[in-house]
Amino acid sequence: MKARVNENCIGCGLCVSTCPQVFEMTDEGVAKAMEGTLPTDVAGAALDAQSGCPVGAIEIE
Repeated sequence: MKARVNENCIGCGLCVSTCPQVFEMTDEGVAKAMEGTLPTDVAGAALDAQSGCPVGAIEIE
């Protein structure tokens, strides 16, 4: 699985607080996801962040 934050991000930080192992805030004030494949032990938290995103900015494939 890989995570991506799309252009809909409003910088609320919910994903970072839900799954800081995968998401972080950029200097531009929006979130970004770690590059590469998600570690198995954080995949559930990343999916929680996706479902909690108020603007649907997190894509996980």
